[in-house]
Amino acid sequence: MRNRLHHNRLLWIWTIAVLTVSMHTLAAEPESRETDSKTIIFEHLKDSYWWHITTIGEHHVSVYLPVIVYSQSSGLHAFSSSCIAHGETYEGFYIARGGDYDGKVVERSAAGEEVRPVDISLTKTAFALIFNSMLMLVIFLSVAAWYRRHPKHIAPGGFVGAVEMFVMNIEEDVIRKSIGKDYAKYSPYLLTAFFFILINNVMGLVPVFPGGANTTGNIAVTFTLALCTMLAINLFGNREYWKEIFWPEVPMWMKAPAPLMPLIEIAGVISKPFALMIRLFANITAGHAIILSLMALIFVTTKMGMAMNTGMTVFSVFLSVFMTCLELLVAYIQAYVFTILSAVFIGLSRHEAHAEKRTSNQTK
Repeated sequence: MRNRLHHNRLLWIWTIAVLTVSMHTLAAEPESRETDSKTIIFEHLKDSYWWHITTIGEHHVSVYLPVIVYSQSSGLHAFSSSCIAHGETYEGFYIARGGDYDGKVVERSAAGEEVRPVDISLTKTAFALIFNSMLMLVIFLSVAAWYRRHPKHIAPGGFVGAVEMFVMNIEEDVIRKSIGKDYAKYSPYLLTAFFFILINNVMGLVPVFPGGANTTGNIAVTFTLALCTMLAINLFGNREYWKEIFWPEVPMWMKAPAPLMPLIEIAGVISKPFALMIRLFANITAGHAIILSLMALIFVTTKMGMAMNTGMTVFSVFLSVFMTCLELLVAYIQAYVFTILSAVFIGLSRHEAHAEKRTSNQTK
């Protein structure tokens, strides 16, 4: 026990010493090498055409993704994003700096204006979504293969047991209780949504390629997820659900001649998935921004003296580790909240008529 404690102390002392030396090396660099924390944070939160890993001296280590654009004047183009990554122009295309198309591939029209081509490039977010989806498939196909190889009476353990625990928890405690008797036909979508969000949230916290992409902090991704829930609610809502929207059981003056309550109910049809979209987007984006801001404190304080920089380095590292652990919990909570709210909204679209409820209660 004493040897272990001694080794742990030596490890912490060595870590702090290395960090201190590294920070003072950065502090000794010229002003032109000063870290722009705001730019780094926003570049991480935004989508991009390449995956920047690190910079060694003047050399950028990046994974460059394919750019695929269609120009009305010159047709289809496909090339590596390395051709335009550092301010270059390739085949008339370049990355816009500022303006309405900031960070996007643009070209010059015949009139000299910046215009956007049809852009179907494989961006950082798109690549991460494909990779994370493939990872989810590998996980569940491997779990399914385990069940095929073993008899039903054998309880799984380890990783397969953990996946089963998550599946049973979501299906029994969330989907079944929120939707009711016909919950089974909604289970595939809701379980997929839960694990898709969870895996993307966790992979967004992995600091090395192919992790680190802010996928669920992308409004287009959360919009698509919310749209799927909206379709599940409204396409499969029963007669009672639509009756409560267009002719609810309220005093007549609230329904006609001015359709006050129907308008409020219709607004609710839109606001429910909108709340799902914004909640997931805002929480994940805020988590990434906080962690990056804490790490940026190390570099911001390099010119404030050795004592200040050393203290802020230790503070930043410990707080960043704490926030990352907290974000792992948030990754699960946000996936759980999205799933349970989606299940509740679907359950409300499947509720029985009041007369049927009274009859079933009398029978009981």
